[in-house]
Amino acid sequence: MRKEFKNDKLKFYLGDVRDINSVRNATYDVDYIFHAAALKQVPSCEFFPMEAVKTNVVGTDNVLNAAIEAKVKKVICLSTDKAAYPINAMGISKAMMEKVLVAKARSADGTVICGTRYGNVMASRGSVIPLFIDQIKKGLPITVTNPDMTRFLMSLDEAVELVEFAFKHASSGDIMIQKAPACTIQILAESVKELFCAPNEIRVVGTRHGEKLYETLLTKEELVKAEDKGSFYRIPADKRDLNYEKYFVEGDERITFAEEYTSHNTVQLNKEQVKSKLLSLDFVKKELEEWRV
Repeated sequence: MRKEFKNDKLKFYLGDVRDINSVRNATYDVDYIFHAAALKQVPSCEFFPMEAVKTNVVGTDNVLNAAIEAKVKKVICLSTDKAAYPINAMGISKAMMEKVLVAKARSADGTVICGTRYGNVMASRGSVIPLFIDQIKKGLPITVTNPDMTRFLMSLDEAVELVEFAFKHASSGDIMIQKAPACTIQILAESVKELFCAPNEIRVVGTRHGEKLYETLLTKEELVKAEDKGSFYRIPADKRDLNYEKYFVEGDERITFAEEYTSHNTVQLNKEQVKSKLLSLDFVKKELEEWRV
């Protein structure tokens, strides 16, 4: 990055979010922090859950403590849909990260702490689209764990839009969510295959460690208090204090009838729509050009 950008405005620090002293060095005289450091690969976190805790939970706590000490104006923490109703170690660690940011936001004086939660960024490192393309190039079967699984489809530009929206509009303790379409993994695999005019078979290999059938961006409990911001949802922080009577006596009947916002009940894209979205990605366009050559 240093060589690519060659910009005097950019400074690079070697450090580790697990070490608060190295984080302190990087937060001195800083106005805004976008906290994206994470272990996010689901199977890896399943086998090494404490590593996920150290980076995703303790690391976030370090970043927020250092930011508050340095009187940083605003911190935006990046979370994941897997933090909603988490069933895997990665999602659980990111759910705890969200709890940490909301708890810190209650007491942070002068530092606004908020978060964003979004689904899979298309063609990001370690995601399924680069895997499908690599399998096509090598003449291997395109492996699908469960063809009925659904996943949100969001480009990197859309993910950045969400972060920018949170930067401009989020209050302390807020978690911001961007509405997104989805499709089944079968449709995604078929769309990639058709774009590359590939003869590879699509092979079902079974669900991996910690995989969910669908992803949830907004839980029932969050939906009843969320604010609809058009293309976004705002989840305001729970401002209640540690009064157990309020938690166990005062309920909310709306939760009973609410439905969470998931990749199963959002807008579903067909193959043509998925192919159009894929063709908007620089990574896919580059791979297609190389494939045709």
